[in-house]
Amino acid sequence: QTMLNVANAKIIRLSVDGEEFSIFEGKLSESKRVLDMRTGTLSRFVRWTSPKGKTVGIRSTRIVSLTNKFAAAIRYSVTPIDFDGEIVLTSVIDADVENNTKENNSRIDYGPYGRVVLPVNGKTEGAFSALRQRSKNTAIGIVTAARCETDFDAARENADDEFSVSTRFAFRAQKGKTYTLTKYITYVTTRDFAEEKLYDAAKTVLSDLSREGFAALAAAQKKYLDEFWENADIEIDGDDLLSQGLRWHEFALLQSPGRDGKTSLGAKGLSGEGYEGHVFWDTEMYVTPFFNFERPEVAKQILMFRYNTLDQARERARLLSVKRGCCFPWRTINGREASAFFLAGTCQFHINADIAYAVNQYVAATGDDEFLADYGAEILVETARFWVEFGEYIDYKGGKFCINGVTGPDEFAVLVNNNCYTNMMARENMKYAVKAVAFLKEKMPDKYAALAKKIGLSDGEPAEWQRAIDNTYIPYDEERGIYPQDDSFLSKKRWDIEHTPFSEFPLLDKHHPIVVYRHQVSKQADFVLAMFLLSEYFTREEMKRNFDFYETVSVHESSLSACIFSIVADAIGYNDVAYKYFMTTSRLDLDDYHANVNAGYQCANMAGTWMSMLFGFGGMRLSDDGLSFSPVLPEKWNSYRFRVLYRGRLLEVKVDRAGAHYRLL
Repeated sequence: QTMLNVANAKIIRLSVDGEEFSIFEGKLSESKRVLDMRTGTLSRFVRWTSPKGKTVGIRSTRIVSLTNKFAAAIRYSVTPIDFDGEIVLTSVIDADVENNTKENNSRIDYGPYGRVVLPVNGKTEGAFSALRQRSKNTAIGIVTAARCETDFDAARENADDEFSVSTRFAFRAQKGKTYTLTKYITYVTTRDFAEEKLYDAAKTVLSDLSREGFAALAAAQKKYLDEFWENADIEIDGDDLLSQGLRWHEFALLQSPGRDGKTSLGAKGLSGEGYEGHVFWDTEMYVTPFFNFERPEVAKQILMFRYNTLDQARERARLLSVKRGCCFPWRTINGREASAFFLAGTCQFHINADIAYAVNQYVAATGDDEFLADYGAEILVETARFWVEFGEYIDYKGGKFCINGVTGPDEFAVLVNNNCYTNMMARENMKYAVKAVAFLKEKMPDKYAALAKKIGLSDGEPAEWQRAIDNTYIPYDEERGIYPQDDSFLSKKRWDIEHTPFSEFPLLDKHHPIVVYRHQVSKQADFVLAMFLLSEYFTREEMKRNFDFYETVSVHESSLSACIFSIVADAIGYNDVAYKYFMTTSRLDLDDYHANVNAGYQCANMAGTWMSMLFGFGGMRLSDDGLSFSPVLPEKWNSYRFRVLYRGRLLEVKVDRAGAHYRLL
């Protein structure tokens, strides 16, 4: 499984009296590119003088629709500044593209792919041009199509070859006059249409776009974003650059997920090929909270992807010799396991509990009991079934319910017994299942009966879950007053982080994995994450002791770590420490701390910046009883403001030197 690079339909080439436009030739006297996050457009203006001295102004505006998944458009204008002459604009769809491989960049998680989407044929009919492709292994059909319109008369010429189709517009241009080409673009696939209908589907989409016009597409984009920013905007008085960065993170997240339950959100979104486009646990644990409170309809569709792949998760559980329940894949696109590394991949079974946690949080944030009844409860039951089958009551542990042979969020401690995070989250998972079944029995008996019949749910099963809940083993060191990350963590030799040269990081790149696995060192937040998610179980003093310990053994080599340490630091009053971690989170991709932005930005880290603002500085927590806040104001800021959607109501929170102010809008 991998996310595939398809044909590039964005290309518009310019020739001025026979000279091809190139920023590497001639002279650029002006160049400006603007991403307008209010309007959802990418605009560029260039003033270019050709090698022979002819100057043109070039302006382009691109829209990739957030309301119509099949729609994109480019408006491209050229103005001769100091000459009359021939101008040629050529619209191209180019399929001569490949997927990156490990040979391109050994540090990035690419597959051994190269060219994997092969051209089938091209078609040009008047204003319509299209290129049909098919994926090499899965035979997914794809048509990339464009329709070009001009506000000027031109000699038009269509062309095609094995890898491209193009339309050439040649015309005589007058000095000072602007000439505009509008290119409507669509991608349609056999996920949505029969293969023999792809060309017709593309024509229909483009005809509709052309009829409605570029202005209508732009207006719909702005309307959608006006509504989004009305809810999601975060204002910080005292740091404009940070405000800009936060808005970029939110905008990037908004562009990234599938919205139809057929696809989810990969670790790099749509921004690059890192992790091959695979969906991991961080989609539910980091990104879904953002959508719960800013675009709950998107959060629902992210969870619907998990519901729609439940059968594959059930099959995976059987492959693991687990007789009941489901086991969601560590990394996937289509619902099947794509991880090739068991130790730090497949055996991270905590993903089941993470998804269950996300279901519970979505329902608590939205009050969407219909989702719980129709979809969520089935996920909760099947994941709870997995735990009671996979875990065991161990005499050596006093008959407690133990979960052995797992890897927690910390990928430096693999195949351990009783990872504390996993055990605590599995216990919560089973609690959610007990609660959901009881709720359906009482409030929606018909839907409970339908669910019980569908999945063979017996009246006695919740008692099995409750027994495991009551007896779950949670590692605890009485002498130190801390929760060990797992049964063996405290018995390992501590890695001397302070005296390890910078050149020896990242640790797994510079040392054999077995060396790292044998030491007391954490890649990322593990138990600290549990203290955030399940903060109601810990006193402030307990959180301080554990934070102090885990901060000394963590190297934060995952982009998922700093934001969690920031949130917990705020909760225990370590506000300066929290701010330090927050700034790491907020700048990680913008400043390329991990030297991997060439493979795409980190969606979970971007969501982590939002989490640090609301759950950290805002002190926001969500429970079945509602929202609570315990805000702090960093010394460097004068004030900050954010808004959240909670059960259909918009709540504004503003924190300044005078205190915290809450307003229902």
